[in-house]
Amino acid sequence: MGEASTILIAGGGTGGHLFPAIAVAEEIAATTPAAKIVFVGTAKGLETRVIPYTIWELVLMDVPQLKGMGLFRKLKTIFSIPRAMFQAFFILRRYKPDLVMGVGGYAAGPLSLVASLIGIKTVAMEQNAIPGLTNRILGRFVDRIFVTFAESAGYFSAKKVIMSGNPVRKKIRDVSQHKPVKRDKFTILAFGGSQGARAINENMLDALPYLSDIRDDIHIIHQIGRGEDVGRFNAAYRARGFSAEVYHFIEDMGRIYSSVDMVVCRAGSTTVAELTVTGRPAILVPYPHATDNHQAANARALADAGGAIVISEGELTGEKLADEVKGLLAEPVRLASMAVAANEFGKPDAAKIIVEECMKLVR
Repeated sequence: MGEASTILIAGGGTGGHLFPAIAVAEEIAATTPAAKIVFVGTAKGLETRVIPYTIWELVLMDVPQLKGMGLFRKLKTIFSIPRAMFQAFFILRRYKPDLVMGVGGYAAGPLSLVASLIGIKTVAMEQNAIPGLTNRILGRFVDRIFVTFAESAGYFSAKKVIMSGNPVRKKIRDVSQHKPVKRDKFTILAFGGSQGARAINENMLDALPYLSDIRDDIHIIHQIGRGEDVGRFNAAYRARGFSAEVYHFIEDMGRIYSSVDMVVCRAGSTTVAELTVTGRPAILVPYPHATDNHQAANARALADAGGAIVISEGELTGEKLADEVKGLLAEPVRLASMAVAANEFGKPDAAKIIVEECMKLVR
């Protein structure tokens, strides 16, 4: 990647797409400081709350979504796709990028497709064990596709696939390079991703009566995803006599990962990547409505490697969650082996691998 290269990173929407993209941008900035990086997203995406506080530029597209709509709105959306393609063309003409990287999310599709059709080098990142429809289509056009799980490689041409792993931001990767921050109590982190998870939130509270016999031995850090509920959750923990910290959103996840002994969470690809890079054993509750049930596949991959326990949302109860927590607390050797297995499953050099392969494309 030349010193004066311009790279457009297209996509976002959720942390699962945006945070790996930021990890790649950090690696580009570190290895090629003169390269220009521009993020392309949508007004409703998480990128509008994150990228403006970084050193990079953010350009917005009006890309409609198809998920969760009735037939009439879906038809209206389909007819608006040509407009999104024209927006993509004009963005490409304005920035004249050397490379376009699609990271998932609504902006990734039209920008990557148009870039490929007009001869710009393109790559895509597929973070999940089961690829989404957009990447299955883009896989026919892009020059390289970076995958996290071996299970997803079979959906693409073998000559395009690079088994890179899912990039993790530097401030989280660095946790694995330092001695963890230890608390006096066994510390559990519970969260549902950048947008929270009602099932995990409510079952954490439902688990408290079943954890009462060990409440003096544990500390809970809980990201609930909804600012208006912080007071209610704090009151619930206090009423049961538990030591707990409740947050709407945790900005510095690296600091938190360094402070915990285990995690209760969803199984999004970025969450799984962070768990493995930091070596944190987990109880995973896959989101059952994820496209193609990809979170269940992500969770199975880590569980098969020995780094996690999986509870389906349909089977999740406060009592079952408490039983799993107490079981792990009572078996420190098992917990330690899960931590080792999770860490061995991780790929801390994922961002470096991706950037090096991209450099080969644009030289």
